[in-house]
Amino acid sequence: MSHIVIDDNKCKACYLCINECPMKLIKVSEAKTNSLGNNIVEFCDEENKCLGCAMCATRCPDLAIVEVIKD
Repeated sequence: MSHIVIDDNKCKACYLCINECPMKLIKVSEAKTNSLGNNIVEFCDEENKCLGCAMCATRCPDLAIVEVIKD
């Protein structure tokens, strides 16, 4: 049951992490926005499919994915 932690304050809504996730577990949030009013990303893994590969964190240019927890 791996998962990531996203810092909402650092996410600039570039969406690069969405394409990097091999399991497609990151999506554009419908409710959360950043200080510019852009919809940021959120991690959605109800079926515990996250591999803990950290591809999303590696791709994030703003270091908004602050933790990858591998269980």
